[in-house]
Amino acid sequence: MAAARTNAATKATAPNVPFVDLDPMHAEVRTEIDAAIAATVERGDFILGAEVGRFEEDFADYCGVEHAVGVASGTAALQIAVLALGIERGAEIIVPAHTYIASALGPLHAGAVPVFCEVDPRTGLIDPAAASAAIGERTAAILAVHLYGQVCDPGPLRELAAARGIALIEDAAQAHGASFGDERAGSIGDVACFSFYPSKNLGAFGDGGMVTTNAAAVADLARRWRNLGQLAKGDHDVAGMNERLDTLQAAILRAKLPRLDSWNDSRREAAASYRELLAPELPILPEREGARDVFHLFPVLVAERDRVRAELGEAGIGTGIHYAPAVHEQAPFREGSPGEFPHAERWGREELSLPMFPGLGREAVGQVAEELAIAAGLTGRGTG
Repeated sequence: MAAARTNAATKATAPNVPFVDLDPMHAEVRTEIDAAIAATVERGDFILGAEVGRFEEDFADYCGVEHAVGVASGTAALQIAVLALGIERGAEIIVPAHTYIASALGPLHAGAVPVFCEVDPRTGLIDPAAASAAIGERTAAILAVHLYGQVCDPGPLRELAAARGIALIEDAAQAHGASFGDERAGSIGDVACFSFYPSKNLGAFGDGGMVTTNAAAVADLARRWRNLGQLAKGDHDVAGMNERLDTLQAAILRAKLPRLDSWNDSRREAAASYRELLAPELPILPEREGARDVFHLFPVLVAERDRVRAELGEAGIGTGIHYAPAVHEQAPFREGSPGEFPHAERWGREELSLPMFPGLGREAVGQVAEELAIAAGLTGRGTG
């Protein structure tokens, strides 16, 4: 059991630290957002309007790729990416067993079969050796999920994909602006998928997503799949979907994009404070040579996770869980023999996401570290 609180007033007076707070970011860019919305309303081009094309150009340039295609959500981006690559129905795609369920649902909705593999016990990222072992005759692609704002090391995965003649797809929904070496998330694979869910490092005021690629043919197909298969008015050559990025969301995202790097730097500062102030025995994400992570989330692994989370909540500390249970244990994927993946399953049992957002200060991080040490019975360093 956790160490008992010796001061009853501590719980009652602990300052509240929310899990996420978007207000400071929105206040910083409010003038630009208001102007962007007003201009869109004035033009009235709410579907595939001017700001969609402008944001696609800006985001492609930011990621270092030739093409970006705005879509309705991150899940839609995954589905459309698989279709735009020409992957046939029934083909298999290797998916890490520890990720958000959308990583598997997107390919599934495109007619592919997710085949799960183990993850690295330290990072929760896909294990290239496990991915290699999972490849079979029907494998068409590997899905590299840049989980928690970490970029998967591109070298081993690209070599594996090239050696087996299969595609490499990035799920970059949590990695806007992250990089490994001189390569940004979104530019590493054959195609990449982003989400602009409001809490992402670059978030809309609703759902939104993006497909990025250097392949013109893939981008062209993605544009048709998102827009009902339309080549021109009245001319539809594929059974496409209605999965377009709204012009208003594109305008908001374009206004926010110039501040993304500074917001990511703020997240890195908060992460550095966590590394300094958290109890030393607490498993946290490693610092990897060559990686420049953006800390969409700051996960830790703790025993009795649900009890610890409840105690933190009582102490005014907001937390999240990402993700439980492991994907292969979710109802849509239990049938058959998805396999056993103990590292992914441990992440599902023990992962706890601590407060993380731009503007999270050292004092707040210290409060989180102190309360977590108490709840988990660890040697806390706290505010130092």
